[in-house]
Amino acid sequence: MVGDLHTAALVGADGSVDWLCLPRFDSDAAFAALLGDEENGSWRLAPTAADAVARRSYRGDSLVLDTEWTCGEGRIRVTDLMPPREQQPRLVRIVEGLDGDVAVRGTLRVRLGYGRVVPWVTREPGGLRAVAGPDALWLTTAAPLLGADHSTVSDFRVCAGERVAFTLAWAPSTDPAPAVPDPLDELQRTEEFWSGWSGRLPADLPYRAAVVRSLVTLKGLTYRPTGGIVAAATTSLPEDPGGVRNWDYRFCWLRDAALTLGALLRCGYVDEAAAWRDWLVRAVAGDPADVRVLYGVAGERRLPEVELGWLAGYEGARPVRIGNGAADQVQLDVYGEVLDAFHLAREAGLPDDGRAWDVQRALLGHLERHWQDPDQGIWEVRGEPRHFVYSKVMAWVAFDRAAQAVTEHGLPGDADRFRAVRDTIHADVLEHGFDERLDSFVQSYGSSDVDAALLLLPQLGFLPAGDPRIVGTVDRVQRELVVDGLVRRYRVGSTGGSSDGVSGDEGAFLVCSFWLADALALVGRPEQARALFERLLGLTNDVGLLAEEYDPVHRRQLGNTPQAFSHVGLVNTALNLAGHSPQLGSRRRHRG
Repeated sequence: MVGDLHTAALVGADGSVDWLCLPRFDSDAAFAALLGDEENGSWRLAPTAADAVARRSYRGDSLVLDTEWTCGEGRIRVTDLMPPREQQPRLVRIVEGLDGDVAVRGTLRVRLGYGRVVPWVTREPGGLRAVAGPDALWLTTAAPLLGADHSTVSDFRVCAGERVAFTLAWAPSTDPAPAVPDPLDELQRTEEFWSGWSGRLPADLPYRAAVVRSLVTLKGLTYRPTGGIVAAATTSLPEDPGGVRNWDYRFCWLRDAALTLGALLRCGYVDEAAAWRDWLVRAVAGDPADVRVLYGVAGERRLPEVELGWLAGYEGARPVRIGNGAADQVQLDVYGEVLDAFHLAREAGLPDDGRAWDVQRALLGHLERHWQDPDQGIWEVRGEPRHFVYSKVMAWVAFDRAAQAVTEHGLPGDADRFRAVRDTIHADVLEHGFDERLDSFVQSYGSSDVDAALLLLPQLGFLPAGDPRIVGTVDRVQRELVVDGLVRRYRVGSTGGSSDGVSGDEGAFLVCSFWLADALALVGRPEQARALFERLLGLTNDVGLLAEEYDPVHRRQLGNTPQAFSHVGLVNTALNLAGHSPQLGSRRRHRG
C-alpha cells in the first residue's frame, strides 16, 4: 500500500497498480484490476525481460515502496509513492537504473467507475489527459507514450544512474491541469513527512520493525481532512475463496477506529486522538438513537450496499459490493468502544471538552434504555438479532468508564447512577452469559457456542484474568476455535456452529489470534503467548502487511487489506508481551 492520507493504491509484486480510488478511499476506483482483470484498470511498470525477478521493501519507516528488479540485462528500482496531499492526489512512479542497461515497459489502463468506463484520452504537453464525466487524470512524463487497444504503452531503457519519472494526478474534469511538482522533490518531501511522523517513536519499542510498520499502516488508513480512520483500503476481497463473504471496508467503523485510536495513544500519538475525537463528535451529532455502526470518511450516514455485476471478483469471488448494509444494523458494543476510546484519551492527557462529554452522556442515556435489547453484535451477523455477551460486556464498559470520568476526571454527571447500571449489567451477564456446564462464557444468551471476542473480557476489566471463568473461556476457545494454531471468530454453520446469515466458510481471524496471545499472557502462559505472536508475525506479506484473515489450509491471507483491526492487534500484543508502559489492563481495572 502507498497512500496520501486521503486514499491509497495497492501495488502488486508484479509491478502493477491494481487498486486506486480517487479522490478518497471510498470514491470510485480508477484501477480495479484487483477485482477483475487488467482491463478493469491497471498500471504495470516493470522490465520486459522474461527472467526479471522482483524484491520489495518500504523505504525506512515510510509508505514509500521500492521494488528492485534483477534480470540478465541488469538491475532497476521502481519507487512508488503518493505524496501527503496538499491539493490533488498524485501517484508518483520513479524508475532508476542501478546496473546495466534494462528495457522497461509501462502499460497504463485507466478505467473509471470501478473498471467500467473507458475514458477519452488526449495528448497534452508532457503527457496525456484521460477524461470521463466528473473525473480527469493527467499523466506527466518524459518517457515516450503510444496509444494501443485503449491503453497507453511506454517503452524505454534505463542505464545505471538514469531516472525516468511518471506522475499521475487526479482533478475534477472541470478544473485546469493540476500543477505537477518535480517527482524527486516529491520523493524527498514524502520521505521527510514519514520519517518525521515515525521518528517520534522510541528507539527501544518492542518488536520495533513490525510495530512501526503497523503504526505507519494505521496512519496511512487515516483520512486526514476529518480524522476518520477506515477499516481497510479495499472492498470485496473474499473471506471465503470463491464465495460470497465479500464486503466493503473503506469506511469508518466506530469500533475499529476506537481500537486503532487506543493503539496510537499507547505509542504517544495524541494529535490523532484529538482529530478522531472531533470526527466522532461531528459524525454522531444528533439523536443518540440514530448512532451508526459505520460512517463515510467525512461522517456520511447513507452507505447503501450495491453489487457491481461487471466485475468478476477476486479469483472469481462474487458479488463485488460497494457500500455496506451493516451501516443500518444495531450493534450495542460500539457504545462501549466509543466510551472506552474517550477514556483512554483522557488517561493519555487529552482533555475532554464539553461537546465530547455531552455526546457521551447522550449515548449513555440511550444505552441505559436499550442495553437489554438484542443486536447484531461485533461480527455484524446478518441473521436474527441475539443477546450477544460481548455486546452486554461493552455496555458494562460504557458505564464503568463514565463513572470513572466523573470520579477521577471531574466531569459532570451522576457517578452513582452510572455505577448502578454498570453493576446491573455485570450481574446480568454472569447470570445469563456464563454456562457452568461448559465452564465458559458463551457467544449469546441461551447459546452453547463460544466467541473469540470473549477473550477480551479480562483486558476490559470485566473479571480478573485469574478468575476460573476467564481461564475456562480461554481454554474452550483454544479447544474449539483454534485451527492450525490460529483463531476463528466463531464456528459458522458449515463448521458446526450457528448461522450468521451468510453462506460459506471463512479463515482464521487475525485480530482474534492476537487477542488469544494477550489472554494467554494474562492467565499466566507467557511462553504460549509469545510463540503464537511470533507465528503471527510470520504471516505478514513481504512488506509487513496483514489482511483481515488467514487461510491455514492454503496458507494465504484472506479478506480486505491492509486491515486496521489486524495491525491494531499486532501493536497491542507486542506492547503487552514486552510489558511496555502502559501495562495491559492498567487503565482497564477490574470493577465487577
